Amino acid sequence: MAAELHRLDTAPDLVDRVYQALLGAISSGALAPGVRLTQEDIAAQLAVSRQPVLQALRLLKREGLVHDAPGRGLQVAALDTQSLAHTYQVRGALDALAARLAAERRRALPPALLAAGRRSTRGTDVHAMIEADIAFHRALYAASGNPFIERSAETHWSFIRRAMGAVLQSSRLRRPVWDEHEAIAEAVAEGNVAAAEGAAAAHADQAGRHMTRHLTRPLHDPAPPGAPSPRAASAKGPAP
Repeated sequence: MAAELHRLDTAPDLVDRVYQALLGAISSGALAPGVRLTQEDIAAQLAVSRQPVLQALRLLKREGLVHDAPGRGLQVAALDTQSLAHTYQVRGALDALAARLAAERRRALPPALLAAGRRSTRGTDVHAMIEADIAFHRALYAASGNPFIERSAETHWSFIRRAMGAVLQSSRLRRPVWDEHEAIAEAVAEGNVAAAEGAAAAHADQAGRHMTRHLTRPLHDPAPPGAPSPRAASAKGPAP
């Protein structure tokens, strides 16, 4: 007789929900570089036990987003612009490959992605802007037909989305991103392999340059009304 199996809990994984809440707060700037993080404080704010918080912090530490703080606990790590530049070199190669393969297959990207992206830039929700950007790139990877492209790119998103959160506080940097996305999508839909590959490579190069440049000097364009303060120390995100 087969061993008795017990019914599984279908609730979303709590560790992942805590991780996503902390990642979102770090990416948006609600948890700024240098902010101290303790299990007790986070658990209290998110109304969860300390165990999922401990596991989520371990994941963030492994990704280099937090590190040991002097004395006790952890703190949000500073952005490393050199690592960001290196990351975008890799992302540029992956995005160019994805665009080329998608154009060869003439797999048009959903127009709703572009509409949602442009709509997000007219608001003040930086998290929504980041998610719209990620959705576009994931759709491009899916259109390529090569699942290993998305798997390879996935390892970079936690780092990139944090840099995006800092840079997208400046409203003048938002529209060009979606103009470039639209150019990639049009070339893919037309089956223009050279144009799609070139547009994707140029987009990644421009993004990397913009981010490293604007993260090494103060942004002249103040954060829009309602944007999170870079000094805010509370974790904002979907409550687990």
